[in-house]
Amino acid sequence: MSPGAGKSAATLDRFFIEIGPENTASIEAVSMDMGAAFSKSVRTNAPDAVICIDPFHVVQLGTNALEVVRRDQWQRARALPDQSFAKKYKGHRFALLKNPGTLTEKQSATLDHLREDGGTLWRGYLLKESLREIFAGDLSSAEVMAMIQDWCDAASDSGLGPFMKAGATLRGHINGIHAAVSRGLSNGKHEGLNNKIRTMTRRSYGFHSPEAALALIMLACGPVEVRLPYQK
Repeated sequence: MSPGAGKSAATLDRFFIEIGPENTASIEAVSMDMGAAFSKSVRTNAPDAVICIDPFHVVQLGTNALEVVRRDQWQRARALPDQSFAKKYKGHRFALLKNPGTLTEKQSATLDHLREDGGTLWRGYLLKESLREIFAGDLSSAEVMAMIQDWCDAASDSGLGPFMKAGATLRGHINGIHAAVSRGLSNGKHEGLNNKIRTMTRRSYGFHSPEAALALIMLACGPVEVRLPYQK
């Protein structure tokens, strides 16, 4: 099966066409993010398959919400006469978004200062981390779902627009999240492959077409065996 360019429903439709109706009928569950396009294609082509919302993208929703809060604080600070505040918020980015176990000494010190100051950024950080921690432990599916419901309540009550939106989004996908958690499905291996592909495309300084990028991806990551003329 060859990869396709784009993230539209038509891209995934081509995948189902390529594997054929017999193989499509055997699909029991599909793990994906919360985008509407792929969900539409799965419901059309494999209506009996259960849609599972990947936990990685659930956690990413909280991380993205925190980044929106940080950028908003930075934009507000940029309007002040003293630009040192804007530089401070811009410098907080990696300390806020990285997992605590991967922080440098300087980033840990930055978080300590944020904890002492409290305020909007620290509240957002606690929401982001509490969502990540739900999937970091060895919890039962019932415990995970109960904690996600509690997180959605906390996000709705936070007064932080991006987190309120994130909570509403998770509520809208709660069945898909439960399906992924109860089945133990995730896109972890695929996200690792995506990181490899992103590194590869950065080193290539871009491509003239999606086909060129896909050809290199198949060559580097796919089942493609290259035999030089002198090899037997």
